[in-house]
Amino acid sequence: MFERVRGFLAPVLPSRFRPSLAVVPVVRLSGIIGFTTPLRPGLTLASVARSLERAFAWPKAKAVALAINSPGGSAVQSHLIFRRIRELAAEKNRRVIAFAEDAAASGGYMIACAADEIVADPNSIVGSIGVVGGTFGFDKAIAKLGIERRLYTAGEHKVMLDPFLPENAGDVERLKNLQREIHDDFIALVKSRRAGKLSGSEESLFSGEYWTGRRALNLGLVDAIGDLRSVLRERFGDKVHMPLITPERSFLGRRALGIGPDALLAAGPRAAPLGLADDIIAALEARALWARFGL
Repeated sequence: MFERVRGFLAPVLPSRFRPSLAVVPVVRLSGIIGFTTPLRPGLTLASVARSLERAFAWPKAKAVALAINSPGGSAVQSHLIFRRIRELAAEKNRRVIAFAEDAAASGGYMIACAADEIVADPNSIVGSIGVVGGTFGFDKAIAKLGIERRLYTAGEHKVMLDPFLPENAGDVERLKNLQREIHDDFIALVKSRRAGKLSGSEESLFSGEYWTGRRALNLGLVDAIGDLRSVLRERFGDKVHMPLITPERSFLGRRALGIGPDALLAAGPRAAPLGLADDIIAALEARALWARFGL
């Protein structure tokens, strides 16, 4: 009886409630990873966890689509998001398809590797499988200005790579050792997720180099060329429903975030008094990260 009633009402129901139509929830993962200010929210596990959970919980979804547009950022947050996607995919038995937009580079590519299939635009920037870190040196500048720095620490390496002190070769080597360890983990993750698909030399693939989507297809870094709407319509029919899963909002209209630094930032300037100067510096750093890929 219930099935007969539902069939009778099907023509007048919104498309999302029609049982005959395929549904593929879409989660947009856009921005610099782990790089968050009040004016420029970035990607962290706390900021995307609820959207991912809602997407994977969608009843009878054919798959979950990830729209990725990120030049990378925090290795830790990239891996946390990667792991959460894989956990949900296994728990809900859902296929995951990642779509690279302008960039799925560095940490953005790590997140894309959580998908069972990666699709890119011919001109997407893909790859950059490496680790980067940097700072500035102000020791000569403060000396010229006659500024005396007074710093008190406990611990031999507590001020390692302090920008107001001359560069120390031992500190640089320690940093490079950390980077190599993170890089090795990144390489192992890519090899595991792209097993049997990679066709380029390891020296090139894992050098930090990046490519267009068309070239990445030849190297086995992506599986197909296309865009989200066209590919999903081709796979699941012209009337496939593709709901965009956005972050939940609280009663006052702000994003409802998980526990983490984002929750403090969302509380406003009193909870996170970063100041205009910090926002300007953050914006410049974000611009520089995108600019590395000509974007």
